[in-house]
Amino acid sequence: MEKKRMPIGIEDFAKLRTNHFYYVDKSSMIKELLGNWGEVNLFTRPRRFGKSMNMSMLKYFFEIGTDKSLFDGLVISREIALCEQYMGRYPVISITLKNVDAGNFETSRLMIARVINEEARRFRFLLDSDSLSKQEKQDFELLLDREMADDTLFSSLRFLSELLHRHYGQKVIILIDEYDVPLAKANQHGYYKDMVGVIRNIFHAALKTNPALEFAVLTGCLRVSKESIFTGLNNPKMYTLLETECDEQFGFTDEEVREMLAYYGLTEYYDVTKEWYDGYKIGRVSVYNPWDVVNWCEQLRTNLNKVPRSYWANSSGNEEVRRFIQQMGDGVTKTQMERLISGETVQKKIEEQLTYDTIYSSVENMWSLLYATGYLTQSETPAGNVVRLTIPNTEVRSIFRDSVLSLFEKKLVREDGVAVADFCEALKAGDAEEVEKQLTDFMKQTVSIRDTAVRKAFKESFYHGMLLGILGFKGGWSVDSNGESGDGYYDIAIAIEEEEIGIIIEVKYAEGGRLDRECMEALKQIDEREYTAELKHDGMRTLLKYGIAFYKSTCRVVVERETEVRED
Repeated sequence: MEKKRMPIGIEDFAKLRTNHFYYVDKSSMIKELLGNWGEVNLFTRPRRFGKSMNMSMLKYFFEIGTDKSLFDGLVISREIALCEQYMGRYPVISITLKNVDAGNFETSRLMIARVINEEARRFRFLLDSDSLSKQEKQDFELLLDREMADDTLFSSLRFLSELLHRHYGQKVIILIDEYDVPLAKANQHGYYKDMVGVIRNIFHAALKTNPALEFAVLTGCLRVSKESIFTGLNNPKMYTLLETECDEQFGFTDEEVREMLAYYGLTEYYDVTKEWYDGYKIGRVSVYNPWDVVNWCEQLRTNLNKVPRSYWANSSGNEEVRRFIQQMGDGVTKTQMERLISGETVQKKIEEQLTYDTIYSSVENMWSLLYATGYLTQSETPAGNVVRLTIPNTEVRSIFRDSVLSLFEKKLVREDGVAVADFCEALKAGDAEEVEKQLTDFMKQTVSIRDTAVRKAFKESFYHGMLLGILGFKGGWSVDSNGESGDGYYDIAIAIEEEEIGIIIEVKYAEGGRLDRECMEALKQIDEREYTAELKHDGMRTLLKYGIAFYKSTCRVVVERETEVRED
């Protein structure tokens, strides 16, 4: 039997359920949502954690005229009385603001108007409703105009809910997905205050004392301060990362990932999947990033030799991490950064009510931002809003590593060409003592990896990256990384063609500080696996083989020289 397709980029619940896509059943969220009950419910979760799919599921469950077979076999279908009472019983207004991204306020405001306009067009039948007056129908036509005036836009969701209530005789459910994206983009482009006014006015009309409203569900990345957006709402129910309610409904649980891997015959990849994509603590449970798991499984289905990579990281610019790391020396210490990258924890007070115009105004706010956006997570049950933070997994740790190394290159390598030149000259000359001195000086300018829980391979790749950053600014040298030569893959190979000098560098992390031993192991590996074979083939007559071992902020360098004698 043909296996179900992976739902990469699929956010429509009906499309997923009717087109043979794999679905991780999150329908129990419906029962939890109704059982916890809030007139206005806000779920804050990192990006790519299934918010849009869950909102689509809610729409198809509650909306009048829904295809009830979409829920056959799902957990919620066992709740017979609940399904009879709620399934297909409500008019539903459902919009997403995730694509509202413009460089100026006027365009962004127009995009919001068109999102609401498109939703209003689903209900064009209201123009023929016997339950609405002529004036109401004329006013409804204003919602069908893509160029809404402010008064029409601000009252749009409320007015639409009133018309639907009147037509069906049933209160309305309002779903607003990614409500804070326009605010984030507005802050980025410099029109935040104007956008706050638009969002506040729309929400205030639709969600505060609206007699046509049954309940509303909103999703977003941040819980934006009540004073700025949710003014006047009566105790909206918040489902933040610290709450235990609905904690399993966004992201994949360990059991769900095991089931998926087993279904596709990929059980042997469980450990690496967990190492790379698990570790996000929400409420009481640890969950995997669903975007990563789905993409990773799809890659493995086509090629079992694939290695894991940062799917989630590559779907965003990771601006939050870069700006945070730039704060080193201005509130973020090297020690804190080293602890995080090494798998340790940092205790911080988390502020869950932020405003986008202040998130970068202080380091403390940035800790909260990294937590809310998934770059950091809680390592244990928090004490109130005091949370012990850690990097969740290898993927996110790689983001921090690459950002640290990028800053290292910018601040040190590009600004200190003399130091780079001295290092490269020592490397070319085979001067192990000077290479070691220069590397030690470089490491004082960046973070180090502490000897803790992080796997040795990651520690080695960090220092490997640091070396590549330094060598990348040496003109005239051919520098290659992780290439195939002899019987394996070397760390770094350098060809200085004009002088016929070839350099092989093998990087080791000396756990326990055994630097000399690891250096000798590195040289032994170079010889046994014939890493110099390619350099010899390319005509390099002098070969320098370096074993470089790192331990925290120290290193040891050993070199062996091999000169090839050619007969004329």
